Amino acid sequence: MKVWAGELGFADLAVSGVDLSSAEPGLEAWLADGFHGDMDYMARHGMMRARPAELVPGTLRVVSVRMNYWPQAADAQAALDDPQRAYVSRYALGRDYHKLMRNRLQKLAERIAAEAPHGFRVFVDSAPVLEVELASRSGLGWRGKHTLLLNRRAGSYFFLGEIFTDLPLPLDAPETPHCGSCRACLDACPTGAIVAPYRVDARRCISYLTIELKGAIPEALRPLIGNRIYGCDDCQLACPWNRFARLGAEADFAPRHRLDEASLVELFAWSESEFRDRMAGSAIHRIGFERWSRNLAVALGNAPGTPAVLAALRARADDPLELVREHVAWALERHGLRQG
Repeated sequence: MKVWAGELGFADLAVSGVDLSSAEPGLEAWLADGFHGDMDYMARHGMMRARPAELVPGTLRVVSVRMNYWPQAADAQAALDDPQRAYVSRYALGRDYHKLMRNRLQKLAERIAAEAPHGFRVFVDSAPVLEVELASRSGLGWRGKHTLLLNRRAGSYFFLGEIFTDLPLPLDAPETPHCGSCRACLDACPTGAIVAPYRVDARRCISYLTIELKGAIPEALRPLIGNRIYGCDDCQLACPWNRFARLGAEADFAPRHRLDEASLVELFAWSESEFRDRMAGSAIHRIGFERWSRNLAVALGNAPGTPAVLAALRARADDPLELVREHVAWALERHGLRQG
């Protein structure tokens, strides 16, 4: 199977069982603390997330795969260090990975079925699946203190996907954790969202604030977002294991529309139709023009108050979208200007 997976562009494959009962107390506590924020679906599915055989009856094994995504031309730190540039999480610079990986996983599952007929379903961040837990139990890596999967040979810059199967495949051995006393990811988080090792309060996480949150970003957190307009990579950039990260080989993951070097001002000037056209096929398309504009307004409020930045904000001070108007007003006030 590993050879077939490699032929389809996957960097690795491993197999785990389906008993995740030991992970349920942690999931219950995380939900009880409200750390999922407005992601109601997290609570709605409850413990099914930790019970693969309830999600897909008959499941005996989970085949986990990973695919590297880090783009060759993406100098993340340079973008973060320039407050006039827009920072987009590196995984979202190119095309949306969901469809690509799901199609490849389907092909892999069908290839397996040609040799050993089986019932299966494939998932790529598309159902209540504890993908990091499953991947860590399969031996693809271990859960880092930032809660992402880490691999000694590849760091954390990769996507995960799963095949739920009723084949009694041999199990792979889990890998032991290798974070030790390191707390680089905790110290690097701009908003302190990693409240303890292996515990993230999504309500403070910049990825949640810029992607999942539908309403206004809490004012106290806005200055901490900096120039990050979609997602955040700081905890991964700080992780020593990413010295061993591998570049992605998929052309579809290469940066599109200059998202790895664009300025905040030029992106804020996009019309809604331009946003839709340029972000079609991108993970960013999912948040819509309103949240995209909201995020850019916050970043412009954190940028140096150059004439171009102030002109961009003033141009949308009377934006028809109330959410955008409110964040533009905040940004103008940050620069010592009041609407009207």
